[in-house]
Amino acid sequence: MKDIVTIGEILIDLTFSGRENGIPVYTANPGGAPANVAVAAARLGADAAFIGKVGRDFYGDFLRKTLEDNKVDVSGMLTDDSARTTLAVVSVSETGERSFSFYRRNCADTLLDSEEISLDLLGNTRFLHFGSVSLTDEPSRSATLFAAEKAKELGATVTYDPNYRANLWSGEAEAVKQMKSVLGFVDILKISDEELPLLTGTSDPEQGTMQLFENYGIPLILLTLGADGAFYRRGGETGKADGFKVKVADTNGAGDTFFGAFLSRMAAQKAYKPADLSSEQLFESVRTANLAASLTTSRHGAIPAMPDLAELEACLGKKEG
Repeated sequence: MKDIVTIGEILIDLTFSGRENGIPVYTANPGGAPANVAVAAARLGADAAFIGKVGRDFYGDFLRKTLEDNKVDVSGMLTDDSARTTLAVVSVSETGERSFSFYRRNCADTLLDSEEISLDLLGNTRFLHFGSVSLTDEPSRSATLFAAEKAKELGATVTYDPNYRANLWSGEAEAVKQMKSVLGFVDILKISDEELPLLTGTSDPEQGTMQLFENYGIPLILLTLGADGAFYRRGGETGKADGFKVKVADTNGAGDTFFGAFLSRMAAQKAYKPADLSSEQLFESVRTANLAASLTTSRHGAIPAMPDLAELEACLGKKEG
């Protein structure tokens, strides 16, 4: 039985890393939100697997090896002979904030088909996680929805991150429609302070999460607030765990690290449903996820910057000592 199976895009983040003789230099980092979540969880001790598709090219081979090196099960990861691996050019501001430009038309991750998905993985996992990027195109949209609905039918807890990338959609209205379309069967929603007003019309954590709970009945909502930490709502129970101050190098992958860390804590505590967590466990899991995310932002890249369990526990010990 897997702790976590993630499904969706895996790609190369070409991240700006400086200039040489006036020419911009970009570093090829492994990325893609669902893949990031799988690696973050695996580095922190969870048994994780990834379902997705890459091209038969250098980058595809590199991404597969990256997951294998991080002990993520790639038995559900496919290679497309006729499509390229997706590239995302990531620009990072002086404060570490990132923006994306995608080279993704007819690329491998968008071509995942429902019939290619391992039912064995879907039926043998505690958590099934997906994001909204795989909802932008067919057939990956239908494949992702099939996987989420099938996994839930087979007993998994379904988790979702509506990470909005404007230039992947035909327009904001279509993006919001598709991003909202899955909320009715989600058990745990991880949403950022960037996406909250997009889906609710308000940036207020209390009001926005209450609206999502009332409209869709989502059992647990985790709202990341950047450097300010995270707010959470479990029905009528709310709380906030403060962030940890670090010198930010790159925020890419922070939200994925947060969620991978949170799910790994749930799995470690054998709490597979939101109701299984005590109030103290819920707060501490959010706090631990904040710390994992902060460590990632202190370094460059997404996957290369993620902490392992030894580092996280050592840092927790210092914070509590």
